[in-house]
Formats: sequence, C-alpha cells, structure tokens
Amino acid sequence: MTTETTIDKRQQVRRWIEQPRIQNAIIALILVNAALLGLETSPTAMAAAGGLIVALDQAILAIFVVEIALRLYAHRAAFWRDPWSVFDFVVVAIALLPATGPLAVLRALRVLRVLRLLTLVPSMRRVVGALLAAIPGLGSIALVLLIIYYVFAVIATKLFAAAYPEWFGDIGLSLYTLFQVMTLESWSMGISRPVMEQFPYAWAFFIPFILVATFTMLNLFIAIIVNAMQGVSEAEQKESLKAVDAAREHIEADLHAEMRQLREEIRALQRTLDVKAIQSGQADRDSS
Repeated sequence: MTTETTIDKRQQVRRWIEQPRIQNAIIALILVNAALLGLETSPTAMAAAGGLIVALDQAILAIFVVEIALRLYAHRAAFWRDPWSVFDFVVVAIALLPATGPLAVLRALRVLRVLRLLTLVPSMRRVVGALLAAIPGLGSIALVLLIIYYVFAVIATKLFAAAYPEWFGDIGLSLYTLFQVMTLESWSMGISRPVMEQFPYAWAFFIPFILVATFTMLNLFIAIIVNAMQGVSEAEQKESLKAVDAAREHIEADLHAEMRQLREEIRALQRTLDVKAIQSGQADRDSS
C-alpha cells in the first residue's frame, strides 16, 4: 500500500468521523450511557433488567473504543497534541479497567464519560475554555479573599472565642464559620443574632464582612469569568474572520489566475485569427 493511498484513507476516515450525523450519534450515545450508569445505582432497576443494562453499557463502551481508535488512525500524532482528544482517551481508558482488584474503585469514574459532551458541544467547550482562561485572574482574587478571610478570622477569634468556642474557638473554626456566613446560609438566625445577644456590636463585624466577602469579591469572580468568556468569543470571531479572509484571498487568487489564463487564450486566439486572415489575403492575391 502506497503512502498516498494510506493518507487518502486517513482523510476519508477523518471526514467520516467529523460528519455532523456521526458526532450527533456519539452525543446521543453519551446521554444514553449516562442514563444507564444512573440505572446501575438503582437496586430495583438492576434486579429488573440488570443484564440488559450491563450489556448496553458494554456495547456503548465498545463503540467509544472504536471511535477513539479511528480518531487515532486518522490523526496519528496530532491526536496527542489536542488536550480534548487526550481527555477523551483517558475517560474511555478508565472504563476499561478491571471491575475487581485494587483498581475496582476507579470503575466509579466511568461516569466521567458524560464529560465527553464538553469535547463535542462547541458551546460547552467555549465555557470551559473561558473558565481556564479566567484562572489567573481568579487566582489573584482568591488570594485577596484569603487575606480578607484571615484578617476577619483573627478578629472573630479574638472577640468571640471565649463565648462561642464551637464557632470561633480557633482560627480554623473561625474560617469555617465565616465561610458559612459568606454563603448566607443561616448566617443571621444561626450565627449573627445569637452572637449579638451577648455582643450587641457584633453587627459591625458581620455586615462589613458580608459586604466585602460576599457581594464585592464574588461579583469580581463573576466579572472576570464574563470577561474571559467575552475574550474567548472575540478570539473565535477573529479566527473566523481570518478564515473568511483567507478563503476570500484564495478565491481572488484563483479568479486572477483564471482571468490571466483567459486573457492568454484570447490573445492566442487573436493571433491565430490574424495569421489566418493574412494567409487568406495572401491566397486571394495569388489567385488574382
């Protein structure tokens, strides 16, 4: 088999895999597989149709293995340069681990196959890309939030540890209690008001903390994520515009080449007609 034939076959396999109907079929199988994995957790469902559920799960897994094998054949080394492809490979490989022995606990990670939707649905992939792009900014805000937490935790421990050791007995308990306050889960009736019964000024501690930690810092988190998503969308738009420009330039180059070729053909035809006209005039003069 020649190299050109092998390349042609790989391209054919790649085009076949990337067809929308094939991708939609894989998405449908992922959703069905997710439902089957959920049914496997139900004793009633397993008692009623356990054999069928396991058989369908194994059949879908076999399809996933074939799909990954075809993608490896089509893309070769490029497969490993794509993080999403590597993620798909790892998720499917985990499902192939033995169900017994020390690795049996990893079988629970088969549900990660549902995450393959992130690699197949462009809108989901865009959201994940935005989250990854926002990590540096989120890290800076998280560091600022950690400093704020530490300052308020030290203050809370100094003020309320003696009266409420179960909430503010040490720095760790204070941090956990302040995290509950930040989530606004029973912060008023559960923590703030009981503390205010003995320390009436406690509101001057809790309200500033909530304003800073909950409303300000969390809104900054949201702002950075939204900004990252906007940046990803703009980058995709730029890539699309570049692709359109490249396609337009290619079409214009082809049109210019065809126009030059057409002009050359017209000139050649004109020269042929001129030669024939001269020959015809010479023949008329000779006959006369």
